[in-house]
Amino acid sequence: TGSRFEQAVWMKAFEIPYGSTLSYKELSFNVSQIIGKQNSYRAVGNALGKNPLIIIVPCHRIIKSNGELGYFSSGVEIKKALIGLEKEQKIKKI
Repeated sequence: TGSRFEQAVWMKAFEIPYGSTLSYKELSFNVSQIIGKQNSYRAVGNALGKNPLIIIVPCHRIIKSNGELGYFSSGVEIKKALIGLEKEQKIKKI
């Protein structure tokens, strides 16, 4: 379910590699390439907040442009832990 825009946001978030992050601004730009809606950072955040598949679509990988974590529907501490875990696992694989 979800609007065309929300589905585009979730699809692009799904494509973010394990252990990587992307800013709301960058995700907004990527989504605009699909549906043409630009400067939609808040709309991207709202769509991520409605993500029905939080385990499958890794919306915790989206951060603010200034490097701050930003909001996460399950809590910022969980977002921080997930990002840290992924980065740690990525380093171990290298």
